[in-house]
Order: sequence, then structure tokens, then C-alpha cells
Amino acid sequence: MLKNTFGLALLSFSLIVCWGQAEQEAPLPPKFTRLEVMIPMRDGVHLQSVVFVPINQSQPLPILLLRTPYGVPENDRALQTSPGFHELVADGYIFVFQNLRGRFKSEGTFNMSSAPEDKSNPASTSEGTDAYDTIDWLIKNVPRNNGKLGIFGVSYVGLTAALSLLDPHPALKAISEQASPADQWMNDDFHRYGAFRLSYGFEYSVMEQADKTSNTHFKFDTYDTYDWYLKLGPLSNANAQYLHGQIPAWNHFLEHPNYDSFWKKEAFTNSFHEASVPILNVAGWWDQEDPWGPWKIYSTLAGNDPKQNDFMVAGPWNHGGWWEKEGSTLGSITFGNHKTALEFRDAIEAPFFRYYLHGQGQPLPWRVKTFETGSNTWRTYDHWPPRQAQATNLYLRANGELSFEPPLRDDNYREYPSDPADPVPYRPRPISPTYPGGDWPYWEAEDQRFVEHRPDVLTFETQPLDQDLPVAGELMADLFASTSGTDSDWIVKLIDVYPEDYELKDLTKEGGPAPSQYAKSLNGYELMIAGEALRGRFHNSWESPEPLVPGRVTEFKIPLRSHDHVFLKGHRIMVQVQSTWFPVIDRNPQKFVANIYEAKASDYIPAIQRIYSTTAASSHIVLPVLKKSPDATHAQ
Repeated sequence: MLKNTFGLALLSFSLIVCWGQAEQEAPLPPKFTRLEVMIPMRDGVHLQSVVFVPINQSQPLPILLLRTPYGVPENDRALQTSPGFHELVADGYIFVFQNLRGRFKSEGTFNMSSAPEDKSNPASTSEGTDAYDTIDWLIKNVPRNNGKLGIFGVSYVGLTAALSLLDPHPALKAISEQASPADQWMNDDFHRYGAFRLSYGFEYSVMEQADKTSNTHFKFDTYDTYDWYLKLGPLSNANAQYLHGQIPAWNHFLEHPNYDSFWKKEAFTNSFHEASVPILNVAGWWDQEDPWGPWKIYSTLAGNDPKQNDFMVAGPWNHGGWWEKEGSTLGSITFGNHKTALEFRDAIEAPFFRYYLHGQGQPLPWRVKTFETGSNTWRTYDHWPPRQAQATNLYLRANGELSFEPPLRDDNYREYPSDPADPVPYRPRPISPTYPGGDWPYWEAEDQRFVEHRPDVLTFETQPLDQDLPVAGELMADLFASTSGTDSDWIVKLIDVYPEDYELKDLTKEGGPAPSQYAKSLNGYELMIAGEALRGRFHNSWESPEPLVPGRVTEFKIPLRSHDHVFLKGHRIMVQVQSTWFPVIDRNPQKFVANIYEAKASDYIPAIQRIYSTTAASSHIVLPVLKKSPDATHAQ
């Protein structure tokens, strides 16, 4: 979830601006009048809110609401200077920021929950009811509003926007959830198909629940957090040595290892009925926190959208990257001449709110708009997944090749060791804390060569492509695998390998390159297009895990989410398979225990993993290949 969402300085942990840092900058002449109020909720709790009204307001204006757990701004500097607000400020809005219940000066208890209220209990509240009560108060009490309100935000702020659709107020006319989680056990922030996101879950829980009045960063006593989490040992040590049962979210993780009623209630999309309010869903292809939620929200609502209110946008961004000034690069990767963040705000977000809140312009003329990476082209689709995308199998062959031809023999496999005592790092060490900064926002776009030759990572690769290969839609890995243990994680990464001569510059000229520049070349770069984890114990049931049978070939279907990418002619396609991804994913003991959060140090054992490539068990990647005449158009 997005951390300390809006303010001046772009912080590396989220690429979204931080209020506190903005307030330390030199003051600017105010352009908004600030009013702080405590808005009453139906149960008597009051929520701290600040209202920013343009000083030069000449006519009734719509309201834009952001509901956050990270603290409200003390001045209007962010509205004046943050790229994410520029186009909206220019159109004219009354901006309202509100702390969620139990955060900072807001009364009540902060539950860090996305569960809807209990409809059978009149006293029950939720973020949905708090949004309704807030909107009702604002429309009735903020002078010179035009009776229309929109709600938006990134990550947790996007989540609260999405939850307003559960029981929308009549004045709510537009929603834009951006990088909102949707099902915190199935994917996004805290789990990936049953595999626990350790470093993120631990550090985020501490940040939001260690202190009501601040965003608290855990104080590591070891520089390399990979080393710190490894020395932590079994997850039960986190409470025993550091948290002492004082962080409710961490306790919930430990108490609910499976997809039980707790997590199913948290999955608020189970309670969605229709897109009754226009909603703009926004996702990033390299979002390191919430890449799945916006697609889940979009697809859930698309099934009941008679008024065509449900829109989806995805671009070449990390978490909140569309709030950057331009969005022309992500780490070492460039996107042609496109300024994708600016293009999104100017041509999509601002017109969306302008039409529904100001009554100006036209509705968005498409259902889905994506930035096709590789070709660096905006595309629009009338349906997702694209109807003309054909599921095409790319087989993992026992000789290390990737091929569109299936295997011909029945006794082929490759194997690798997996040792929880020496897990594969998910990014190059030393690994900085997730917060308050560091390399976290960029890791999904990092060069994957740093693990390619580890013995516990299998690599499969095609020959250079003789033509472009466009893929658009849902990707999936279908592994046939076995383990010598009784439990295992399976991690699959789909990678675009750049040609060795991609950049025609001489890095070996007389004198050599400048320090650190040689490694920054895109020659031979291994760009991860998709990467996902699946906890093996859940291959038959999310609710009822079961041990794997040692040596038994088992099928594991691993969703790799939605993507729109062209593997260009001359590039190679690579797949990496491994069983640890540390510490972003906790270590699987590889010995089945009822609850991994209660595993003992002696439960963690090495295992031998096998990936099969036979006629009966042909491991493969399912690529949605776009054939000629796709149901898409080039937007730019």
C-alpha cells in the first residue's frame, strides 16, 4: 500500500510525495484556504479532515476526496508543486484529505481492514460507511460546492476509494482507484497465492500500527536486511524478539495462514454488485506492491456494467509511477519518446474527472487502455483479455531451451537444489529496508543476470526471435514438478533478454567506461516482464493445504497476471524457475507443517526440485499471442 502518499519530494519507497518533507520546504504564497474539521461518523466517531478551497474560486466547484492513513497536509504546498495534482488543480476542485479512523487525530480504532460492514448489524462500520458519511457531510457543509464529488488515490488511498463503491453516496459521481489491493491473501501486498510477503508484511505492519500518530520505520540493526531476516529464523521469532504481540496485523497473519473466512471477508470484491459509479482503475506493469488488485476490481465489475462505467488503464510504471513528473523511464528502461505519466494525467485522469464532475468534455471512448511495452505504444481495447489473443504454449525443455514445440520424450527433467538456509535473494544484496527509501520501487525492473547462474535457479531460453511476438492478456505458468520434501514454493519469472549489441556504444574504448557505467548498459539486459510465486501446499485447495508427496509429479498452475508486451525481433525469451525469493517471500520449510508461522528451526530442510518436460508432463508458459487484426487500436 502507498506510503505517506502526497507531498513535495518524491521518495524512493513509493515514488509518491511525502507530506512531512513537503512541509519542511520554504513556504509558498498560498493558493488555497485551509480549513481543518472533525467530521462525524454514524457511530459518533469524528475523523480529522482538511479542506482546501481555491482562493480565487469564482463559481461552485466539485470536491475531490482522498482518505488516507498517512497523515493530512499542513499546507497547500503539495497541491501547488506535486506533478500528480497539476492537471487537477488547473481544472479547479475543492480538495479534501481525511485521516482514516484511528490514525493521527482521527478518533476510533485503526483496523487496517478492507472488510465491508456487517449489514445485519446497524452499529457496524467500515471504510465504505465512513466514506458515505464523509461525503454526506462535505456536500452539506462545504460552501460553494456543486453537489458532485469524486474520490481517488493510490494504494491504501486507492483502496479507500474503491471501497466507496460498496455503498455509494448519491453525490459520488466518479471514482479512480489506483493500485488498490483487492484480496490480500490471494495477491498484492501481503501474499502471492498463499506465499507470505515477509519483508513487506513485517515492515508495513510496523509502520502503520506501531504508533497511532506517526508512520514508524522499523529500526534494523543489520545493514543488509537479507541477512537480518535470515538471522531472524522462524517467523514466530518476530513476536518473541521484537513485536511482542503488539502489532494486530502481524498477529492476523500468524493466526490465518490459509484462505479462511477472515481473508474472504477482507476480499471486498466478493461484495461488489455493479459499476454503479464510473470508476477508473489504474495499474502498473512493474508495480512492486499492488499489480493485481486493479485488474481484479476491473474484471469483477466488468461482468455487471450496463452503463459502461468500468474503465481500466495500465502503463509501464512501478507503484504510483504515474505520479512522477514525466514517466519516461523506469530504472534503466526507457519508453521511447513517451512521457507516460504526464500522458496519463493529461489525456486520461483529468478528462475522466472533468467529464463526470464538471460536466465538460466527453466520456472516455474505450474500455481498456494499455501501454504496450517493447513497442512503446498506447493501445485501446474494447475487451480484456483481447478476443484475438490466442493461448500459445512455450515449453520448458530439458536441455534448457524454450520452444514452441512440445517435448517428444517421456523421461526428461531438470533439477536444482533448494536450501532455506541459503535462499535466492529477490534483488542484489545488500537489500535496503522497504521503508523509508532505497531500491524497493525499482526491483521488478532490475537486470536478472544477478541470479542466472546460481545452482538453485533453473534458466530456460529461446533462440533470438526472427519476428516480433506481441502478447496481451492473462499469462500463466503451468509447471509439472516434484520435490524431495513435503512442501515447496514455486517461483516463475518471464524475462525479455535484450540483444548483446542493443546499445551501439563502445564501452571498451581506450580508458574504459566511467566507474559503474559499464553495468548500466542495456546490452544483454534481462528485464522481468512477469514474476509470481505459488505455495505448493495449496495446489488443490486454498482453504485446506495438504502435504506434497515426495517425488510425485504434480501440476502447479501459476497465474502471471495481465500484461501487454512485445518481445521484439532479435530478443530472446527467458524463464527462470526457483523455490526461494528472499526476503520478499518468506522461506518455505519444505517440510509440511500445519502452520508455517509456527514452524521450528528444525523444520527447515533442503530439497531437490525437478521440473519435467515430457509428453505427459510438459511444463510450459501460456502466452496470449496477438495474431493479425487484434481488437485494439494504436492510440499514439
